[in-house]
Amino acid sequence: MRDVAKLAGVSHQTVSRVLNEHPNVRQETRARVLEAMESLDYRRNLAARTLVTRQSHTLGIIGFETTLFGPASMLYGIEDAARTAGYLVSIATFRNLEPRPVLEAVDRLRQHAVDGIIAIAPKHAVTDALEQAPAGLSCVAVGGAGGTDGVPTVRVDNAAGARLATRHLLDLGHRTVHHVAGPADWPEAQERVTGWRDTLVAAGAEVPPIIPESWNAETGYVQGQSLARDPAVTAVFCANDRIALGVLRALHEAGRRVPEDVSVVGFDDMPDSGYFLPPLTTVHQDFAELGRLSLALLLEHMAGPESPAHVLVTPELVVRASTAAPAAGRRRT
Repeated sequence: MRDVAKLAGVSHQTVSRVLNEHPNVRQETRARVLEAMESLDYRRNLAARTLVTRQSHTLGIIGFETTLFGPASMLYGIEDAARTAGYLVSIATFRNLEPRPVLEAVDRLRQHAVDGIIAIAPKHAVTDALEQAPAGLSCVAVGGAGGTDGVPTVRVDNAAGARLATRHLLDLGHRTVHHVAGPADWPEAQERVTGWRDTLVAAGAEVPPIIPESWNAETGYVQGQSLARDPAVTAVFCANDRIALGVLRALHEAGRRVPEDVSVVGFDDMPDSGYFLPPLTTVHQDFAELGRLSLALLLEHMAGPESPAHVLVTPELVVRASTAAPAAGRRRT
């Protein structure tokens, strides 16, 4: 810093003010200091700054090893929001969705002196572990396992998304909507079941049985084969787009046309969903917004933690070519 000050012909206090974007620096002085910094290839000593300010300006992100679109997109959204806000990011991942690996990830991040932690929390084990984090360490959970008393959360309103999908199919004239559910131990999947079931009950429609399995296309394919054999099935709401992909293949192989014979709706709005055959009607989750809101909530609690806040993000229905009125309804009109 003293070398920069000497070259720019200013005091090292002035260099410090420029680095900290202090408003009381003349524009020409600021430009001269920045030019000197570039000439000398000056880089701020973050370790020294951390010792002085007791802040590393680094945030920890906890994720888990998965290829699922939702959690992976949440990780990207959080990282992008943090970097945009000028924070360095340290990422720790774990394999098993159990409290102990989460606490180990928290400990690894504390060794990097992070200012706070944002964790992707698809199951309650993650939020349970965050509640055991050391006092003074601000943590925010993002994902389906929200609602705990001790940890601020940001998550998509999965029940609202399921209601949008189910209501869309009922409004098209389908008598009921079948559901291919996600895993029973994932809160997101259960919230989607709740939204679907509540909408059918409110409409006085039959509630078909469900078999919770997994998030993958194989689940959709296997259950889609069973649904394809039932001529009464005209509408299917899938817990995610990968499941919907499997359902579409099963229906195609059985000679059931989409949407002429069966309408299909997914959940997630993966980038490829608009290129399915036919393009998939689905519930869109704004993962960039989840990242921005989780960062804002973490910074708020780092500044002065009070009672935990719980933020719900409302999803949107994206209507494409995989849904239509049932065939009988089209003939009547």
